[in-house]
Amino acid sequence: MEHVDVVCPFCGCLCDDLEITVEEGHITGIKNACAVSRSKFLNHGSHRITSAAVDGKKASMKKAVKEAVEILSNARRPLIYGLSSTECGAISKAVEIGEVTGGIVDNTASVCHGPTILALQQVGESKATLGEARNRADMVVFWGSNPTAAHLRHIVRYSVMPKGMYSTEGRKGRKVIVVDVRQTGTTRLADKFVKIKPNSDFELLQALRATVRGDELPVDEVSGVPMKEIKELAEEMKNCKFGIVFFGLGLTQSEGRHMNIDAAVGLVSELNRHTKFVLTPMRGHYNVAGANTVATWQTGYPYAIDFSKGYPRYNPGEFTAVDLLASGEVDAAMIIASDPAATFPADAARHLAKIPTITLEQKTTPTTMLSKVVLPVATAGVEAEGTAYRMDGVPLRLSKLVEPPKGIHSDEKVLDMILEGLKEVAQ
Repeated sequence: MEHVDVVCPFCGCLCDDLEITVEEGHITGIKNACAVSRSKFLNHGSHRITSAAVDGKKASMKKAVKEAVEILSNARRPLIYGLSSTECGAISKAVEIGEVTGGIVDNTASVCHGPTILALQQVGESKATLGEARNRADMVVFWGSNPTAAHLRHIVRYSVMPKGMYSTEGRKGRKVIVVDVRQTGTTRLADKFVKIKPNSDFELLQALRATVRGDELPVDEVSGVPMKEIKELAEEMKNCKFGIVFFGLGLTQSEGRHMNIDAAVGLVSELNRHTKFVLTPMRGHYNVAGANTVATWQTGYPYAIDFSKGYPRYNPGEFTAVDLLASGEVDAAMIIASDPAATFPADAARHLAKIPTITLEQKTTPTTMLSKVVLPVATAGVEAEGTAYRMDGVPLRLSKLVEPPKGIHSDEKVLDMILEGLKEVAQ
C-alpha cells in the first residue's frame, strides 16, 4: 500500500511530501526522505521496548500505570518533562497531569530555544512561513545554525535550492549568507561566510542595526568582522527584495542568550524600513513548537510552568527542568519523548537517578535504564496519528502507517490512563 504526502516526525521541518510503502504491516520503502528520516521509518520497530517494567522487571501495563499513579500522587513536587517528540494530544494530557498533581510542566525548549521565546515575548517578531521563504526570499541568512547537520532537507526544500512563485531561479536567484564562529557544511554552500568571535553575536547584530540605520561607528572592527565587511553586508540586506534570517542555538545558547534574539529582532525591524525582512528560529525536535503552543493554549505560558499554588505560574530559571533537578527540588519525574539522562548536566542527571522516575519511550535509552517505571508507547507519526507544529508555527497532521506491537498504546492513551488513575485517587 502506498501512502503519499506523509509528514516526517523527526525535525522541525516536518517535511510533508514523503511517500511510504507498507507491505503486510511493515514499512518497506520510502521516497523523498533524508537519511535520518529514512532510518526512523524503516527501523522504528528495531530494539523496541515491548513490555512495561517496574524496578527493572517486566510488568503488565496495568501494574506499571498503577505504580506511576502512586508515584505521582505521593510526590510533593513532581516534574513532567519532554513532550517535544510526541503529538499535541499527548502534550495536552501531560499539562493536565501537571495541574492535577500540582507539579511542574517543562519541555525541551528550556534547553534550546527558551531564550528565543523570552525575547519574542518582550519585543515581538516579524515572521513568515517556510512556504513564503521558498516562494519569495532572495536573501537567506543562517545565523548560528547549520541545517546541513540538523535540518537535512531545509536547504533543498524550503530555503536555498527550490524555485518558488517569485523566486523562479532557485539557487541562482538567492544570496546565501552564513554567520558563525566556525566553518560548517552550510558555509560551503554560502555566497558569503561571516566568521565572528565566539560569544559576540550581540555586538555584531547591534553594529549591523546601527549601520542599516545610517550611523557611523568609530571602530575598525566588531566581533572580529571588519567594518568594511559590516557595511557591505548591511547594504546587501537593505537592497534585497525579501530577506529571512534563520537562527539557531548559536544565538540562543551563547553569551547574551535572549538578548541576542532581542538584537536580531531589532535588526530585522530596522531592515523593514528599507525592504521586507523576517526571522525564523530553527526549531529542533519535530513538535517542540507544538509543545510550546499547546502549553500556552492551556496555561497561558509556553514552558517552565508550576502548578504548586493551584494555578499556573511561569518563571524560566526557577521552574525549568535542569534548574529543578540540579537543586534537588523535585522528588519524582515523568519523562515523555525525551532523554534527559543523556543530555542534561551531570548534577541534574544524577538527581534524576535518585528519584522515582516514570518514562514513556519506544526504545531503551539512558533515561529508561534509570527509571523506576517504564511504559512502552507507539511512535507518533508512524504507529499513531496526531498533530504537530512546524518550526514556523504551521500545524500538520501526522499519519498512522502501521499498527504498533500488541498491547502498545499511544502516548496520549497511556497518559490518559495515568490521568484517570490520578483523578480516582483524588476523589
